[in-house]
Amino acid sequence: MANTFKIYEDLQDSFSEQQARALTKIISQVIIDESNIVTKVEFNRLERIMEELAEAQKRTEARVEELAEAQKRTEARVEELAEAQKRTEARVEELAEAQKRTEVRVEELAEAQKKTEETVRQLVIDMADVKKQLGGLSMAVGYGIEDKYMPFMKKFALNQYNAVINKVERKNVKYANGSYDEVNLHLEGEINGRKIYIIGESKAQPGKKDVDKFDLMLKRLEKHFNAEVKGFMIGYIYAPEVEDYLTEKYPHIDFFKTYQIEEISNTNQ
Repeated sequence: MANTFKIYEDLQDSFSEQQARALTKIISQVIIDESNIVTKVEFNRLERIMEELAEAQKRTEARVEELAEAQKRTEARVEELAEAQKRTEARVEELAEAQKRTEVRVEELAEAQKKTEETVRQLVIDMADVKKQLGGLSMAVGYGIEDKYMPFMKKFALNQYNAVINKVERKNVKYANGSYDEVNLHLEGEINGRKIYIIGESKAQPGKKDVDKFDLMLKRLEKHFNAEVKGFMIGYIYAPEVEDYLTEKYPHIDFFKTYQIEEISNTNQ
């Protein structure tokens, strides 16, 4: 009779208790059923099969162990990814907050820009007003010079240009094209029997641009009157470069300081 306990103990070395019991029962039954016909060769073959089954079981268990380790690594990686996701979400939240702060700052800058533009616009208006006032002041000063020295013009023209003046006025000279020139001091008379126009320009402190504009006006007037036109400028003071500019570029334009007008007028010929 087969030693089933011995078979069971041998099987326990390679199989679980449940598997060993099941295999012992099967083997015992086979031995009982085939006891009269089982040969040694067949028994050896059965042992090889059992050994192969044992090896297969070991490989299965090893593979299961490998899969368990792989599962652990997968779980660890998933945990790492979960932590990375948390960090990413936190960073996204930080960026969202930073974006909000940026938008608020941009809005503040936009408001500041609007205020700046409004301030600049007001400054432009104020500057235009100041310029207008200065222009008016300049005109007032110019008119003041004209009004003060207009009574001296006849004697001044006689002593300076040997001209006999019959008309002294402030005048707008109109042209055929509809434009006009405002003449500060318009003197009309004769020199040795020929028609002469003496044109004066008065400024508190004449500049180069004033000189250029005055010369252009003299050319227009000469063409308009078709007669000789002489020009002179009166100012309280001239910058040295303006005096040089007049002397070098416009020698045909005389220039005087205000106090010289009265001196020349009072000179006895």
